[in-house]
Amino acid sequence: MKPYGLNDKQLEQYREEGFVVVPELFAPGELCAAEVAIDVLTQRAVNDPANLADVLELEPESVDGKRIPRRIYNPFLAHEGFRSIATHEKLLGCIEDLVGPHIDIQHSKLNMKPAHVGSVVEWHQDLPFFPHTNDDLVTTLVYFDDATTDNGCLQVMPGMHGSYLEHVDQDGYFTGMISQQLDATPVPLEGKAGSVIFMHPLTPHGSLPNRSPNARRTLIFQFRASDSFPIYFGELTHRNEQTAVHVQGDQPRTARFGGPTPVLPLLRDAIVSIYNLQERSKAKGAKRPEFATEDKDAKKEKPPHE
Repeated sequence: MKPYGLNDKQLEQYREEGFVVVPELFAPGELCAAEVAIDVLTQRAVNDPANLADVLELEPESVDGKRIPRRIYNPFLAHEGFRSIATHEKLLGCIEDLVGPHIDIQHSKLNMKPAHVGSVVEWHQDLPFFPHTNDDLVTTLVYFDDATTDNGCLQVMPGMHGSYLEHVDQDGYFTGMISQQLDATPVPLEGKAGSVIFMHPLTPHGSLPNRSPNARRTLIFQFRASDSFPIYFGELTHRNEQTAVHVQGDQPRTARFGGPTPVLPLLRDAIVSIYNLQERSKAKGAKRPEFATEDKDAKKEKPPHE
């Protein structure tokens, strides 16, 4: 019997709703090495402007006249502090319960959500960015700070992970954000530092800007079953596979097919990040999804999404 993993109730929630939150899976001390790694990588990149864009993505807004990071690229490959979390038996025990014993990391990133500016992430599913032969992938988010609605915690639409939703403009080009009306009610996933969210790659999700005085850093690993192979989707597929790493079990040489039929929209431009793609799409007139269950009068009274 494995020492760590998800219980029956947690597994049932994941299957039915497309996500589960495990409160404080990691104790504060278990995140210390990664905390140090954030500071080391950030300072190194800032001191080396020529290579900064390979390590960090900066917020478009400045704070006190300074540009600040909003994302660290490929943290798993960048520092042992992050690898120690991704390969921790607590985390891999849960991933094994969801996709089986043979596991890869498809990609990783660290979203910073700094105080007062942290960028909005529009509603989207993950798998349209990197379609695979099956949907046995798990988006895994580790909260490094207490996450609340005030500082832009993750929000999801439960029970909508059974199919690919539209992420295209009127000409069929990929927008990186959901472009259809949805019959759903968003649910915020608040959690203490050390809490971990396990989310199906087709669960719609997004987050609001962080206008609070508290940062909300989130380390994200995209795990997959080793027999889930990428479907070629242009340059983005090639780039993602450069950072994929096998972390546990065997490496099958045959692909397994299953799950919802992937949708492969057209790509207009090179994709730097989801922030970049969504900002370009909105500038070209892409619309955010409307929620069919929302009361229209109440909707008018809500604060703007950005």
